[in-house]
Amino acid sequence: MTRNGFTLIELLVVIAIIAVLAAILFPVLGRARASARRTQCISNLRQLGLALEMYASDYRDLYPWAKDSADTHVPEIWSPHPEWQSKLADMPRLIDVLQSYTASREVFRCPSDIGYDHLEGTSIPLDASPSAFDALGSSYHWRTEVAFERLGPSLLRRPVETNVMMDGHGSWHGGDTHREGRWNVLFGDGHVANINYDQLYEAWWTPVR
Repeated sequence: MTRNGFTLIELLVVIAIIAVLAAILFPVLGRARASARRTQCISNLRQLGLALEMYASDYRDLYPWAKDSADTHVPEIWSPHPEWQSKLADMPRLIDVLQSYTASREVFRCPSDIGYDHLEGTSIPLDASPSAFDALGSSYHWRTEVAFERLGPSLLRRPVETNVMMDGHGSWHGGDTHREGRWNVLFGDGHVANINYDQLYEAWWTPVR
């Protein structure tokens, strides 16, 4: 009588083929998921850019007088500017000021946000776990300088080069070290770009006036 079925060697060959295909496909799928999360994050920042523009149109072309999570939890970052630091206690949070200009709080959540344990680029502890959105209310940081200076989109010196909002940590879309990071950044003219360390700091040090 003839018996139908796989031999042990045939099964091992099939398993080996599946393992090879998995080894090829898993990194591809991982990159695809990371790309989708990055795209959603960029979309969120574009929506926040529109919210800022709508706010400015209602308030004499000025950005919100508001602070972000870093200003709230580690105000000492502004110690070189005591005249600004002294104002933080009475400033509302940006996530609250923009609430009526956004469809949902979720727009402040980057899908790649896995949190952090210190303020990026410093040694200052800041517990943002399990994510910055969950712990602090927003995945993004705000260039509060534009609020302190009482500026708006049309009042920036070089809006296309000036960062206004950005990811809270470069590891979410980049490498393991600060230098290897990549950030999604909203610029003053409303465009959003995924940029590297050098480009981020060039934008950060672009004068607002």
